[in-house]
Amino acid sequence: MKYGLVVIFVLVTLLSLYSSYKTLKEKNMLGASLSVATLVVFGWFTIMTIIKNGYPPTH
Repeated sequence: MKYGLVVIFVLVTLLSLYSSYKTLKEKNMLGASLSVATLVVFGWFTIMTIIKNGYPPTH
């Protein structure tokens, strides 16, 4: 049961999506830029992990 990595990446991506929305709504540009950068990086990691390993992961 090695679902941990995919689950953690998805949770971080969803939390950064929420924080990006919230900071953009409040017009906090520093927070928005950092949360959007986190969204891009962890979103990419999530997509590539799912493409490479599949979900559920196969080895």
